[in-house]
Amino acid sequence: MEKNREIGAFLLRIVLGVTFFAHGLSKFQGGIDNVGGWFHQMGIPSFLAYVVASIELVGGVAIILGLGVRIISVFYVLIMAGAIFIVKLPAGLTGNGKMPGYELELSLMIIAIYLVLNGSRLLAIDSLLSKIKGSVQVAQN
Repeated sequence: MEKNREIGAFLLRIVLGVTFFAHGLSKFQGGIDNVGGWFHQMGIPSFLAYVVASIELVGGVAIILGLGVRIISVFYVLIMAGAIFIVKLPAGLTGNGKMPGYELELSLMIIAIYLVLNGSRLLAIDSLLSKIKGSVQVAQN
């Protein structure tokens, strides 16, 4: 049972990491200044476009590698909550014909919450570092 949970958490971690990496990369490739302008139009400081895109991009790689999964997932929860409540809520869950809904953001937020609560140790750098730290402590005693 534990093995199945770890496989499930691993799959969620990889999907979350790849998705956020792709979204961060597209923000930079599409012109981060344009994203900053869009943020400004919504009343969000433009510099936050750089912060969000960087967290998405770098965090995506880290999540895939299993490094800082819980911490990065907290940032993803905050980013998705902001996207839902500031941008997507008026369009509803599935959209309103003018704009897509917040179903993707909600799904990504729930995956991130799962990883905040449970982590993901399978094939994760965090797990390897924990084992190394444990070995060093045992050797010192």
